[in-house]
Amino acid sequence: MTGTVVTPLPLVLRFADVGRDDVPVAGGKGASLGELMRAGIRVPDGFVVATAAFRSAVAALDLGSRVASLDPADGDAVAAACAELRSVVESAPLPPPVVEAVTAGYVRLAAECGRSDLPVAVRSSATSEDSAEASFAGLQDTYLWVRGADSVLHHVRRCWASLYSVESVTYRLRRGIPETDLAMAVVVQEMVGARSSGVMFTRSPLTGDRSVIAIDASWGLGSAVVSGDVTPDSFVVSKVTGEIGRRTVSTKTRWHQPDPRGSGVVESDVPANLRDVPSISDDEIAELTAIARRVEAHYGCPQDIEWAVSRTAAPGESVFVLQSRPETVWAEKDAAAAGQRVAAPTPRAFDHVFNLLGGKRPTES
Repeated sequence: MTGTVVTPLPLVLRFADVGRDDVPVAGGKGASLGELMRAGIRVPDGFVVATAAFRSAVAALDLGSRVASLDPADGDAVAAACAELRSVVESAPLPPPVVEAVTAGYVRLAAECGRSDLPVAVRSSATSEDSAEASFAGLQDTYLWVRGADSVLHHVRRCWASLYSVESVTYRLRRGIPETDLAMAVVVQEMVGARSSGVMFTRSPLTGDRSVIAIDASWGLGSAVVSGDVTPDSFVVSKVTGEIGRRTVSTKTRWHQPDPRGSGVVESDVPANLRDVPSISDDEIAELTAIARRVEAHYGCPQDIEWAVSRTAAPGESVFVLQSRPETVWAEKDAAAAGQRVAAPTPRAFDHVFNLLGGKRPTES
């Protein structure tokens, strides 16, 4: 009798190889980026360290049962357990096949982009995140401007460990999300040398109006917007006519930029001549509006989209989508009749993202 041949699960997947149905292997963020690429949306290229890599690295650590036994109301016990769990994950030796696969993925991406020391974002992509029912935005770690295969491996491990942050564990316990099938994929994505960045919602965060797109923008990397370190420019655009119905140009005093030492991100003052100047042009607003309409149409529901404008790409090719997820604030409000939790609306798109982050800025390392 011939035995069944078991095909090993992939440890690394290119964005082009995944789509919306691949959340179990690529996590919510990775699956979304692959889906956007398949839909013809301009996305910085990259790859996903699949959930199989996470499972192979932590299989013997018995993490799930240790979390399931915690009481979310006992903050001290949760904090102590999470500190221990994170330390265990960060120090666990990486299986050689994982090291080889991630290193090969980074070397290949760097070669395709023409830079041996290609800067990348290393971003957590949990299997339960970015759904319409539960948003894990900001509960796990993101690391920006990471260079070199060894540093990528180090930050992949830190992303895995962030699955056991106090915020993430408490969220799962309170929402009754089981640990049994939980896993973490990690996105490794080419960094955009962002002149301007921000978020946009294909539904008004204030009123729920689905006929408008709300765009928040500021100078530099988008981490300054989602962390609340800057009050961004704000634009409300009609989906039907493309007309900018409301524009607010804020005084933008802080921005996040690549660390001139070569790795990580630094926060500094915005030059005086840029502080009161719109961070995106009307042409870029029009392009963002067109992209937002396409992304919403593709997914069939309102979206929360992160984007960046490259300082080096050619005009007409400079706007990149970094992530898209279902909008949750008004989706939950609409579902109130079914007894689901209702989140209060916020007046600006970045306020909603900041609330999801719990006032905690994305890790910059």
